Amino acid sequence: MKTYAKSTKLDHVCYDIRGPVMDEANRMIAQGEEILKLNIGNPAPFGFRAPEGVIKAIREQLEDTEGYSDSRGLVAAREAILEYARSKNMPNVTLDDIYTGNGVSELITLSMQGLLDHGDEILVPSPDYPLWTASVTLAGGKAVNYICDEEQEWFPDIEDMRRKITPRTKGIVVINPNNPTGALYPKELLEQIVELAREHELILFADEIYDRLVMDGREHIALASLAPDLLTVSFNGLSKSHLLAGYRCGWMCLAGRKDYVKGYIEGINLLSSMRLCSNVPAQSLIPAALHDLESAKDMLLPGGRIYEQREVIYRAMNDIPGMSAVKPKAAFYIFPKIDIKRFNITDDEQFVLDFLKEKHILLTAGSGFHWEKPDHFRIVYLPEVSVLEEAGRRMADFLATYQQKKPANP
Repeated sequence: MKTYAKSTKLDHVCYDIRGPVMDEANRMIAQGEEILKLNIGNPAPFGFRAPEGVIKAIREQLEDTEGYSDSRGLVAAREAILEYARSKNMPNVTLDDIYTGNGVSELITLSMQGLLDHGDEILVPSPDYPLWTASVTLAGGKAVNYICDEEQEWFPDIEDMRRKITPRTKGIVVINPNNPTGALYPKELLEQIVELAREHELILFADEIYDRLVMDGREHIALASLAPDLLTVSFNGLSKSHLLAGYRCGWMCLAGRKDYVKGYIEGINLLSSMRLCSNVPAQSLIPAALHDLESAKDMLLPGGRIYEQREVIYRAMNDIPGMSAVKPKAAFYIFPKIDIKRFNITDDEQFVLDFLKEKHILLTAGSGFHWEKPDHFRIVYLPEVSVLEEAGRRMADFLATYQQKKPANP
């Protein structure tokens, strides 16, 4: 039986999330140049607004949310999250298994710090949401990337996962719906991941913040619902489905079996208490938000903003010679592939930088998501259809003559 207790030692590393592309974008903006930012999943700049009922709730409750809450969060907020967890068939979740956070990001870092000692390993997808790899590294662990297969709808390669499990492996991260690919995993695939975790007594970490942004009549299945005999640490929040990016309102649920991870849970409780609590006014939004699960659905149906924007960007990327993309099924990201031989690309960051300078559109290079080859980039398709159509035209025009040049001083 594995032991899941953690020492208090935390190895510090520096993780730089900026770099030359963002530096150049900021320089251009400072000089008054207009940049179309397709690099970050922030709905507000593109005209999306949170449901009025949710905004009304924070207005009405602001004066009543002064002071600290319980370190896990307001009881009313956790009761609403508990009801939502039960609606997703997450087993064995109680109020004490729910932790609110200043966004999911804080809780991801907390969950890794509570678990990992130097040299411990966590399986993390490639491509990934890069905070996962950063949090594993900051906690002194090693992120071991398993491949998601573009030829198979960007689904995780189970055999690659299996090959990468070692005696030091403590858990598997599953990002579903996926950022950056927009993939949505079917039940059969999730069951295979659960069986692999069961075979090696691993903790499952389920990043499911896009679970309410699913298209084409598909259904999201909570990973925890398939693993009652394992610990699943599930992450969710309101930034995306309720368009509340900036309010920093997320949560974490411990579901399933917990008797074999008592040391880990003690560590989580300690770390949760050390930061006192998450943003209390933001917590007060949660009950109203989780009782309003319908407001985003129209955007995901034919004729809705997110659905139509997906259709436009998908067609645009596949219509450009030398480009292709798998159609996203959820969230608002697409991860196109570029023919690196056709365009002489050896550095995807340089490609994104060249495109920014010439066409004033900011993208994110695939290497930023721990994708090893320089042949992908991510687009956030939140702007309106007309803006995305123009972005597609600029990309086509740029690639009509583009050949990447080697840097003068390599």
